[in-house]
Amino acid sequence: MHSLALDDHAASARAGGQDLARALQRAERRRKLTAASLTLPLLVFLLLTFLVPIGALLKRAVENPEVADVLVHTGTALSGWNRQDLPPPAAFAGLARDLGALPDSAQAGTLARRLNSEVPGARSLVMKTYRALPLGEGLSPEQTRDRLLEVDARWGEALYWQAIAKNASRWTPDYLLAAVDLHRDAAGHIEAMPAEQAVFGKILLRTFNISAVVTVLCLLLAYPLAYWLSTLDARRANLLMILVLVPFWTSILVRVAAWIVLLQREGLVNSALVGMGLIEEPLTLLFNRTGVIIAMVHILLPFMILPLYSVMKSVPPTYLRAAISLGSSPLAAFFRVYVPQTWSGVGAGALLVFILSIGYYVTPALLGGADDQMLSYYIAQYTNVEINWGMACALGAVLLAATLILYGVYRRVVKSELSLG
Repeated sequence: MHSLALDDHAASARAGGQDLARALQRAERRRKLTAASLTLPLLVFLLLTFLVPIGALLKRAVENPEVADVLVHTGTALSGWNRQDLPPPAAFAGLARDLGALPDSAQAGTLARRLNSEVPGARSLVMKTYRALPLGEGLSPEQTRDRLLEVDARWGEALYWQAIAKNASRWTPDYLLAAVDLHRDAAGHIEAMPAEQAVFGKILLRTFNISAVVTVLCLLLAYPLAYWLSTLDARRANLLMILVLVPFWTSILVRVAAWIVLLQREGLVNSALVGMGLIEEPLTLLFNRTGVIIAMVHILLPFMILPLYSVMKSVPPTYLRAAISLGSSPLAAFFRVYVPQTWSGVGAGALLVFILSIGYYVTPALLGGADDQMLSYYIAQYTNVEINWGMACALGAVLLAATLILYGVYRRVVKSELSLG
């Protein structure tokens, strides 16, 4: 009887343990479902406003629909062409058929602009041919070729057909290649752009150069200010931090307009320098790189101060006093004890300022000259003026790649520092 009672007690204990385990599992599932339901709106928001636009940008950077969607039969006829001799008569017939099927001149204009970016003169050729259609009924491919040559003799040049054959595929690397000063020749081989056409490499270097200068100046100005703020009591530090954040409450366009007033030849800056006798003639501070850097440093300085301040507040002040009490000079203690503990803030602030700088458009456009425009200016130019979405998206993809590389380098450096620490 006693053994049976022990067995019943053990069985009930096992059953109770299983019930407890199931209850814990249900509670864990509810906790995970609650956490997922709370984060789901944020994930959907990021998907719709961040990931989807980036995906569309990358897709458009390699998409080439202007020719592929319009000249379907022409592209098929040119698929086996050697791209050296005059194309077969079927290509001429396909061209007449494709252009004749266009519902309005808007699509013909889009096609003409796209081909004109490859070969100068293609725009007038396409529009002239489009207006001359139809060529006649029941024409053979050979007769269609002869009629097209009568409309414009340039159809007898392989150059224009090479542009059509090159862009007959819906997907192309040409935009991305052009963004890094490369291109495909008539045979499809990748080669460097001619020196007079290789511009984006210089523009990218200029963008990085301006961004690096702005980042260094922001760091030099922000570090002592953030250190001073970290040494104040909470009340005064919060009050002064409000002054640091005031620029966030003012539109960038308003701040740039204010710098135009301040930096002009008769502005406050030049008037003060002349009045103090530091200069005899007003300095040229507008529509050059000096004005661009001054305005960008002013706008981006809070983005450097905030990461530095947050890190410096976490560094115990007793470290410096201990180093000095052990015989180190105050300056040596600052650079050997205090500064290494703020590297994470320096890295985060520098990365944030640099990434924001490489995408700047309004400030260089209003305060800079022709040689001070950054890559974002040309993205806007291709979007709003040239109406070349593929090229604009390719340049945007270059900026995105640069940002990801910088972030990867930063993560690697921070991980190395943590492992050494």
